Amino acid sequence: MTDSWFGEVIHRHARQNADAPAWVEGDRSLTHRAYRDRSLACAAALRQRGVERLDRVALLSMNRIEFMEVCGACELTGFIAATVNFRLSAHELRTQLQDCAPTALVFESTYAPLIDEIRADLPSIKAWICFDDEPRFTCPDWAEPFEAVMAAAAGQVPDVASTIDDIAYLVYTSGSTGRPKGCILGSRELTRKAEQHAADLGIISTDRVLIVMPLFHVGARGVASAAQWRGAAVHIHRGFDAGAFIAAVQQQRITVAHLAPTMVQMVVEHPSAATADFSSLKAVFYSAAAMPSEVLRKAFALFGPILIQAYGQTEGIVSMLPAHQHQPDGTERERARLLSVGQPYPGVEVRLIDDDGNDVTATGAGEITYRGGAMFRGYWNDSVSTFAAYRDGWIRSGDIGRFDDDGFLFIVDRKKDMIITGGENVASREVEEALLRHDSIAECAVVGLPHPKWGETIHAFVALRELGAGGAIGPNEAELIEHCRKYLASYKKPTGITFLAALPKLPNGKVDKVTLRVQSRSRAES
Repeated sequence: MTDSWFGEVIHRHARQNADAPAWVEGDRSLTHRAYRDRSLACAAALRQRGVERLDRVALLSMNRIEFMEVCGACELTGFIAATVNFRLSAHELRTQLQDCAPTALVFESTYAPLIDEIRADLPSIKAWICFDDEPRFTCPDWAEPFEAVMAAAAGQVPDVASTIDDIAYLVYTSGSTGRPKGCILGSRELTRKAEQHAADLGIISTDRVLIVMPLFHVGARGVASAAQWRGAAVHIHRGFDAGAFIAAVQQQRITVAHLAPTMVQMVVEHPSAATADFSSLKAVFYSAAAMPSEVLRKAFALFGPILIQAYGQTEGIVSMLPAHQHQPDGTERERARLLSVGQPYPGVEVRLIDDDGNDVTATGAGEITYRGGAMFRGYWNDSVSTFAAYRDGWIRSGDIGRFDDDGFLFIVDRKKDMIITGGENVASREVEEALLRHDSIAECAVVGLPHPKWGETIHAFVALRELGAGGAIGPNEAELIEHCRKYLASYKKPTGITFLAALPKLPNGKVDKVTLRVQSRSRAES
């Protein structure tokens, strides 16, 4: 383990790999030297607009080179990059930006109308800077165009610099309470994770690494950081499209790719996949959820023995199933491991505990807790949640797991009321709170139901209030789903709603979600 950090890494590759590509997006590319110079100019411009060390710089953008230039500016100076999910509603966006209180907001012009709705509620922001190149939108008059800002600061160097002990990123994660929490990720921890990922994926400076998942996600950012660490070229797609992924691998001879399991499934099922040339790939890294064994078998046949799985959270990384342990045609024992999340990462300890905090028996199931490795430093402005997550130095994952006799970890349930759909975490409570804003709903419960493509789909159970003497007709499924759109990102809306006279209850009065899931699955199978 070295004492380098990303501020130093940017300077190092600007010297050692000056003319090699650092970032590639379509027909645009940026060398390591140009990346260093533009990141410094961006940092100087932010300083001129009142951004101090440890101030937050919020980023609201799809994947693009300029996104990484702003991240580079933060990594060089000690500003904290607060990356925001671009799929949020105005209500959700306001909540997160008020929580992190950024001094600057850098955004794509696509999101200008959304930001304009909440601008008056964000008094901390001194600088509004816009990536102005969208065909349907232009930079609003209350913001500055990014390229104009950069041109004015060209060649300038900021008067502050980062250190390895700085906070590097603030990444919001869907909390089981329904209130997103800002995970504090330190520069030292980011460096440790990048170094580990680079070793796991075998990344070297001549590699071409493809990122299709959003860079506000810790997973995509972690793989991009691993490539940065080794001076490799990172190819950025604005979003995921299976056909575009297959074409990019062949045309650009991609060597390392990062996908969610649902994306792997879309690739293997794409019409052009069977005749595509994937021979340049040496590693396909997947994370965010388990992958069905049949999809794994097809992916293995398509890509070869290069699949690598990691299990973790924004808060920290837990375990890995490396390529040599993916054996879809192996023994029964080896095939069973494909349903695991591997073994603990080097330097990471994992314990399974019961509700009282006691270790469970060797093969029993318990909540996964872990410590060591690249762990987060706590939740921003939330000491209560930080204390709840950390117990005596151990992070409580909220997942229920078990070990087999060989030390492979299997996820058997989620203690947290969390749904994973298409690689995105959605807190049930957040959806329930949005539904309960409708006056006609007396009570509701939201669960995740199995889905062959998305892993899980969001389903709501609703009991309506009495209609009263007027005999008014209550809202239908479509109306309630549309109601949720006002408060939730589109991917968080229920995809189906079941109306009940009353929700089943446990003896303690809580809604019995286990019964609801069982009933739904029984209906689906009948």
